[in-house]
Amino acid sequence: MTTVNVTHLGAGGFEVSFARAAGDESADASSHQEEVLDEGPSPIAPETKELLWGLGAFLVFLVLMRYLLVPKVKRGMQARYGSIREEHETADSIRAEANSDVAGYQAALAKVRAEASARVGAARAELENQRTARLAEVNARISAKRASAAAEADAALEAARDEIEVAVADVASRAAELTIGRVPDPATVRQAVTTVMGGGS
Repeated sequence: MTTVNVTHLGAGGFEVSFARAAGDESADASSHQEEVLDEGPSPIAPETKELLWGLGAFLVFLVLMRYLLVPKVKRGMQARYGSIREEHETADSIRAEANSDVAGYQAALAKVRAEASARVGAARAELENQRTARLAEVNARISAKRASAAAEADAALEAARDEIEVAVADVASRAAELTIGRVPDPATVRQAVTTVMGGGS
């Protein structure tokens, strides 16, 4: 049993004190033990309504992911993949066209080189023919001039032969005169000189 004592303190207010009987101590201790044991809900274990709210939010998020977000992301990925594949195909077609253009250019270049080589060969052959013809013409002119010079030399030699024979005959006659003391026969001397000069030629 508890006794409440109230004391008036004047202007200071009231003082309240509690007093308990000796028989009530055991009851008070048991009630205090019950109060200590009853700590309320656990801070770790969630309540049922929290589990329900969490489950509901998860199901809503799962439905949104399954029917809204995932298909949208998948469509975006497919569109991106299609765009990349189209760009790759475009690049492959451009590369093939470039390779075809390069092959055509190389073929045209080879054709031009072949034509240039043929033209150079034809020009070289023509120049060789012209050079051969020119050399033949020059050789013919040289041969003609040589023959003409030889003929002129022979003619000059024949023309001078008589004078040489006369001069040699005079020298021989004078030498014979000095040797034998008399003038030899001019016809004999001339015949001898002619024979000697004719045999030497």
